[in-house]
Amino acid sequence: MYIKMCLRFVAVSLFICGALLREAGSFYLPGLAPVSFCEATPGDREPGAECQVTTPDKIELFVNRLDSVESVLPYEYTAFDFCTDDKLKRPSENLGQVLFGERIEQSPYKFSFKKKEECKHVCTKNYDTNKAEDKTSVDFLKKGMLLNYQHHWIVDNMPVTWCYDVEDNQKFCNPGFPIGCYVTDTGRAKDACVVNSDFNDKDTFYIFNHVDITIFYHNVENENSGSRLVAAKMEPKSYKQSNPETPDCTGPPMSLSNKGTGPITIPYTYSVHFKEEPTIRWASRWDYILESMPHTNIQWFSIMNSLVIVLFLSGMVAMIMLRTLHKDIARYNQMDSVEDAQEEFGWKLVHGDVFRPPRKGMLLSVFLGSGTQIFIMTFVTLFFACLGFLSPANRGALMTCAVVLWVLLGTPAGYVAARFYKSFGGEKWKTNVLLTAFLCPGVVFADFFLMNLILWGEGSSAAMPFGTLVAILALWFCISVPLTFIGAYFGFKKPGIEHPVRTNQIPRQIPDQSFYTKPLPGIVMGGILPFGCIFIQLFFILNSIWSHQMYYMFGFLFLVFIILVITCSEATILLCYFHLCAEDYHWQWRSFLTSGFTAAYFLVYAVHYFFSKLQITGLASTILYFGYTMIMALIFFLFTGTIGFFACFWFVTKIYSVVKVD
Repeated sequence: MYIKMCLRFVAVSLFICGALLREAGSFYLPGLAPVSFCEATPGDREPGAECQVTTPDKIELFVNRLDSVESVLPYEYTAFDFCTDDKLKRPSENLGQVLFGERIEQSPYKFSFKKKEECKHVCTKNYDTNKAEDKTSVDFLKKGMLLNYQHHWIVDNMPVTWCYDVEDNQKFCNPGFPIGCYVTDTGRAKDACVVNSDFNDKDTFYIFNHVDITIFYHNVENENSGSRLVAAKMEPKSYKQSNPETPDCTGPPMSLSNKGTGPITIPYTYSVHFKEEPTIRWASRWDYILESMPHTNIQWFSIMNSLVIVLFLSGMVAMIMLRTLHKDIARYNQMDSVEDAQEEFGWKLVHGDVFRPPRKGMLLSVFLGSGTQIFIMTFVTLFFACLGFLSPANRGALMTCAVVLWVLLGTPAGYVAARFYKSFGGEKWKTNVLLTAFLCPGVVFADFFLMNLILWGEGSSAAMPFGTLVAILALWFCISVPLTFIGAYFGFKKPGIEHPVRTNQIPRQIPDQSFYTKPLPGIVMGGILPFGCIFIQLFFILNSIWSHQMYYMFGFLFLVFIILVITCSEATILLCYFHLCAEDYHWQWRSFLTSGFTAAYFLVYAVHYFFSKLQITGLASTILYFGYTMIMALIFFLFTGTIGFFACFWFVTKIYSVVKVD
């Protein structure tokens, strides 16, 4: 029955994911309404009066935080003293954006639809490095260029991309562009300095103070319904400008000597052009970005091959388990004489001890409650992501959804913890519910708070404001904790879980175990197969978090999630059966740790990823990386461990209820 249910679940999931992948070409984003634009008309008519719908002609450009692949610390746009408009108000941000450190602000870059601009002056920044304040600003700007910090601009809720050619004649569209670049004292051009041969002065910084922006649009099919923006591309350039107040965007690049002193003048300019693009529709306007991302040019066959292998291995485990168990049950049920019963061996001999309460049952029940909360939260979040509600265009929605679900799922956490703690014979129900409400969330919050202190100290935009921190605590204490108490109340109110066999008063002695049936080797081996089905997706998720790449393959991720659940369940059940056959009845903690050990492999892979894939430098960034990685490892440990325990609990209950025990 269990295998049939799992196979049906996988079949339905494959059907859903296949339908989602078929629709991936259109990339429709539910909840995001298109905006139509009209060009301003001359004469006495109102702007956009020729359109039959209310449409604007002004296009606003928003700026987001600046980040770097060489540093975990993001900074606000204003931290680098770029052009700003003090009269502009910052748009509201959701909880997920604040947690991810996004700081979207309005900018002084304003466009009129279809109005061409050439070398338009935005502002001019003047510095005197002999003054301490100005020297600090210039040094911070140089540091940003040295670490290759990237701008992130937004037009019509769509990133302004910098598209350039890479190897194999492919075009890569980066949803950001660098502040500038640096030529070392040996003459080696770093990062974006390789794009211009004029960047050749040694030990010199070159700032990109001019951008050529091209906005693509298509006309709506209905007549006089305006136009919609379908792409925004730019090219960063550097000009010294002979006259900063009346720039002409010609001349040598804007250079900043690393050891230069004295007055510095940096003019900021832009050019904007509009181009009609009839082949791209609004619903598919993100395609050109996603198709050029590095993780979309991967071999799709490799992902599918990995998933097929995991399904095949899971089927093999299920077949071995069912065939072996079927023979055992048939043989035991055919025993009629006492002499046959005395020759019993294996898992039936420990029927009087298999449901004996485990050691540290309080802690195990708390872990199970928190793991249940995380499991339901993950499932629902990925389901909504598959429907498109948590797409990259809906910024912060993924984290907001996860946090809100976690807060609202305190009831099942308290219920599960209370039910199993009561079945373990526990009586300290107050301690149990308090630990369920505060232990695991408290560890995560303490780690997060320490990381936030480091971000505060570094002046990073990722530092959570004090008001948001208070709001998170209010959600935890005022909603999650009471819901946990309500769930625990109903869990303790219900009678304990009935077991199919009685527990002996005197524990049975466990015989000497072989190497493969000892606890530690079995736990270590148990996490290999589940980790094997997630490491490909894990690579792209880490790229999304630490290399600032967009992640949108939620259909594949949901499928991997389902296979991870099945793999953890079947691998843990198989090892549990072998241990019971070896007359070792301590299965509760072992089942939790067997699948939970997948988190240890995740931690090892994260360390490998840090040293082999990332270019992070600095003590603060290193501490932040491993601090946040520990949070992810703990959550993954509780999630996978809970899956393994529930699978083994179902398995043990079923086999000892099928076989008659005298």
